[in-house]
Amino acid sequence: MDARTPESPRRDPLREAAESLLQELQEHFQALTAALNLKMEDMGNRIEDLQKNVTVLMEQAGVGNSTKEHTT
Repeated sequence: MDARTPESPRRDPLREAAESLLQELQEHFQALTAALNLKMEDMGNRIEDLQKNVTVLMEQAGVGNSTKEHTT
């Protein structure tokens, strides 16, 4: 009987190392994805704040019309 038959399971160190490496890569990828999502959300909030500040400055300077004037 061959040692590789299903009746006698054998540990394959190369396969275990590859699976371990893939698991580690997946964990790093998930952590990187989470960090990028947080940074993108923060950047989105900063852009919104910047847009609000520019609108206020334009209104104070009397430059252009505010979006409120366009909607009424």
